[in-house]
Amino acid sequence: MTTTETSHADSLHAEQAGYKQSLGSRHVQMIAIGGAIGTGLFLGSASRLASTGPALLFSYAFVGVIAYLLMRALGELVLHRATSGAFVSYMREFYGEKAAFVTGWMYWLNWALTGIAELSAVGLYVQFWFPTMPTWATVLIALAVVLFINLLSARAFGEFEFWASILKVTAIVVFLIVGLVVVAFRLDIGGHQAGIQNLWSNPGGFWPSEDPFHWYGPILVMSGVVFAYAAIEMVAIAAGEMENSDKEVPKAINAVIFRIAVFYCGSILLIVCMLPTSEFKSGISPFVTIFDRMGLDWMAAAIQAILIVAAMSSLNSGLYSTGRVLRSLGMSKQAPRFTLKMSSSGVPWAGIVMTSVVFVFGAVLNAVTPDAFEIALEAAALGVLFTWATIFICQLRLRKLVNLGIIPKSPFQAPGYPWTSYVGLAFLVLVVIGLAVQGWQHSPYFWKKTDFLVVVFGIPLIAVILQLGWMVVRPKVVANTGDRLKAVWSDTGPTYGTRLIDLEDEPIDPLLLPPIDPDLLEPPHGKDDS
Repeated sequence: MTTTETSHADSLHAEQAGYKQSLGSRHVQMIAIGGAIGTGLFLGSASRLASTGPALLFSYAFVGVIAYLLMRALGELVLHRATSGAFVSYMREFYGEKAAFVTGWMYWLNWALTGIAELSAVGLYVQFWFPTMPTWATVLIALAVVLFINLLSARAFGEFEFWASILKVTAIVVFLIVGLVVVAFRLDIGGHQAGIQNLWSNPGGFWPSEDPFHWYGPILVMSGVVFAYAAIEMVAIAAGEMENSDKEVPKAINAVIFRIAVFYCGSILLIVCMLPTSEFKSGISPFVTIFDRMGLDWMAAAIQAILIVAAMSSLNSGLYSTGRVLRSLGMSKQAPRFTLKMSSSGVPWAGIVMTSVVFVFGAVLNAVTPDAFEIALEAAALGVLFTWATIFICQLRLRKLVNLGIIPKSPFQAPGYPWTSYVGLAFLVLVVIGLAVQGWQHSPYFWKKTDFLVVVFGIPLIAVILQLGWMVVRPKVVANTGDRLKAVWSDTGPTYGTRLIDLEDEPIDPLLLPPIDPDLLEPPHGKDDS
């Protein structure tokens, strides 16, 4: 019988088996930028401007600070251990198997439903140029494109994100340059004079509080602004396939606050200085509105094209991340076994295909019953909040273990421990409350109060479904881990220590074995001790 010792922690490293480290510096930087720029800025900001006024600038800035704190916490985790399992793997390490199960499926739910929305949106955007083109055809073409890219390799994903980010950044930079000129020279836009004075001469002033506005509007709207920053955490999943994550992740994260300040806050500032916020309508990009008023129809059309690129980029990221997360769940028998399948180029193709099938069925659901789909989409928002919360609580646990001397400290520690993570968690709780309040005010009809229904009824329902799911998979997880369901680390060291594994025993899943040191296979007294 041949045996070796393996610790609980060793199985975490086995999750990386098969992946190729093929994402270079330029890919990483653009994935970080692309994660922070999407339809939330290009399109979603329109309805928020109309309902909140210029104070939306404050909302984006404040949530931007929280997003930076989140990224610093995430950076500490990634430099502790880069893994394509990301949040699932960190929850497994610090809080145990059940926490990993909940985190993984919440993250998958978020991306599955978000991807459906983006896929449906592409169909609508394309009709700007081709009004008679059926939405189903656009949906299938868009999905085929991103599916093909994802199945090629991680590098192909990185290349698509690189060029998509280049287009998005170029569009915003052009807008910033045009906006600076228009505001600086106080030019006329469709009969309205641009200038910094519009910040306070806007209907209702900078912070509108009279009917139909509410003084707490800019605070409540933060619950929506959070989702504009969703996908900023993509860097963590990509870290497992970076050529040099120790160098590239800190660079990307340190640049986040600058990008938020320039791309988000800079854009919103110029938008509110150019036109009254009452001019912006939900469903029409504020960038399109401004270029239309300036008579630059070609730029308005270009922004419509960028909306398609942004939606396709989101779809691309959704397939990439869910494939990796499902494989991490599959490694611990918490997802179907076929999600473990990988191609020779290091792509977890089975999980990617599984998500693609859900995208198609979801797009059909959206076309048939849009009301039901809207509720499902709002439920996806809870997945974003949950993922962000897991990042903060994992960072808190990591630092506590470091301070106890249990594990080595990360070379890229987040500042302000533990208060910055406490502030982040408190903010996320307030966002959930804000969603409920906003949902209650949305409609006089009870069943139209979507966000309220999702918070009050959706959270308990999701909790029950996840508990039932855990009860189903638990026996397999117990058998797979040898009943080691708790966190890898306790306050005194490894929770389970090491155990002797029979390498010839069939039930042992080789995917969970760490790389074996040949020295460990020698007989105990096989070395010359002299």
